[in-house]
Amino acid sequence: MSGQPVVVFAVPEGIDDPARVSGGNMYDRRLAEGLRSEGWDVRMLTAPDAPGALEAALGALPDGERLLVDGLLLQRDPAALLAHGARLRLTVLAHMPPPDDDPDVRDAFRLARRVIATSGWTRSELVAQDAAEPARIVVARPGTDAAPATRPSASGGRLLCVGVLAPHKGQDVLVAALAAAHDVPEWTCALVGSSETEPGFSAGLRDTVEAAGLGDRIRFAGVLTGPELDAAYAATDLLVTPSRSESYGMAVVEALTRGIPVVASATGGLPEAIGDDRGAVLVPPGDAWALERVLRRWWASPEWRAGLTAAAQDARNARPGWDVTAATVSRALHDAAADAPAAPSRAVGTAAGS
Repeated sequence: MSGQPVVVFAVPEGIDDPARVSGGNMYDRRLAEGLRSEGWDVRMLTAPDAPGALEAALGALPDGERLLVDGLLLQRDPAALLAHGARLRLTVLAHMPPPDDDPDVRDAFRLARRVIATSGWTRSELVAQDAAEPARIVVARPGTDAAPATRPSASGGRLLCVGVLAPHKGQDVLVAALAAAHDVPEWTCALVGSSETEPGFSAGLRDTVEAAGLGDRIRFAGVLTGPELDAAYAATDLLVTPSRSESYGMAVVEALTRGIPVVASATGGLPEAIGDDRGAVLVPPGDAWALERVLRRWWASPEWRAGLTAAAQDARNARPGWDVTAATVSRALHDAAADAPAAPSRAVGTAAGS
């Protein structure tokens, strides 16, 4: 349609691959849909993980093109953005803060006219690392979809953990806590997430579960999407998110939207995702003993379970939808187009290797 503003959205290869389901990929897909609803002509640029691929793709864009780049690409190949970011109307989508020991990545971030942070915590980290001027950072948290309330079981024994099987997600902490609570009857736990990202970690988890004799209670469900994921939430009493690091926590929001209480690590953006603590309990990250204590209390106290569940049910409709996320990013893209280019903290010519 003529008159539509155009934005090129550069994303990692595989965001539609069912074996690579992640919060970042889901955010990118939903954002592209939402921007189209906001009237944008969104042209997806899928960048393979190959030397020079991103720089070649960006080099083919005309001067002044609106470009929205997933920050994972920037962190993977900052040289491509350092080479082309200044001549394009660049906005960076930061799912997580960049490494604080890579000046090239920081300088590539600083070329952006706007940075979209997916949480307030990520914004604060970007500011602390001097990766972007505070006035150029816009927070656009993940949205939620309306979902039916889950009906809890009498025992509270149905646990769910959603996330790629990887050290930063902390499933080993949860397995250790559950192994210590093997004497508690009736509980089961479904681990939902890809095992392909960190196959060694996933294999170690399976070995630990079998060695603890919990193979009939802890289930590796693999990647679930759509109706299958909805069914997993519907069969859940408590979501456990034992992450060591997390920029936000989309699974936490998905659970609370369904009225499912949450136990999560007090790290990164997880407290922000939980909000006012209704229906949730925070534990120290990496602390299997503390997690076990909370789980034992959950199972032992029907009154406490009922109170947390009622609080989670009351908070179900407190989250904005994906339309709010898209509208926020749309405004940022319009502002970026009218703004002057940003400047790196170092001259580009002084980047490492130049």
